[in-house]
Amino acid sequence: MADSSFDIVSKIDHQEVDNALNQTVKEIGHRFDFKNTGASISWSGQQNIEIKANSEERANAALDVFKEKIIKRGLSLKILDSGEPKLSGKEYRMMIALKEGIDQENAKKISKLIRDEGPKGIKAQIQGEELRVSSKKKDDLQDVITLLKGKDLDVALQFVNYR
Repeated sequence: MADSSFDIVSKIDHQEVDNALNQTVKEIGHRFDFKNTGASISWSGQQNIEIKANSEERANAALDVFKEKIIKRGLSLKILDSGEPKLSGKEYRMMIALKEGIDQENAKKISKLIRDEGPKGIKAQIQGEELRVSSKKKDDLQDVITLLKGKDLDVALQFVNYR
């Protein structure tokens, strides 16, 4: 009998992030506490978002609004890597990088976790920015998914190609 397998990936739904960003732009434009603060949020390249405001607390408030919209769109906050607001001229700027893919360090950590705490007979292979988990029993694969969902890891994980 052939092995069953699935892939562990960390991908970002860019359309949902864009929707959350657009909702944040609307809310910042309409809310009274953002009036005359120069607060704005926009894309800065393919994987970065930039927040501008005239004070550090307004920049952080705009980030909170964006995080709220990200959660409502069903995305994990683990995809965001936000820096501190930095003074640039007369305004504060904050860069937010989007984290996509599983880096080697996290892939090794997840693989070790599966070997140590998962059922016996599970194989985890690192394939670039994803992991392939395989086993003879489908129930063992379900146990691995449950195990990983229960752990607090540094990356947002999705489980795809289950066969």
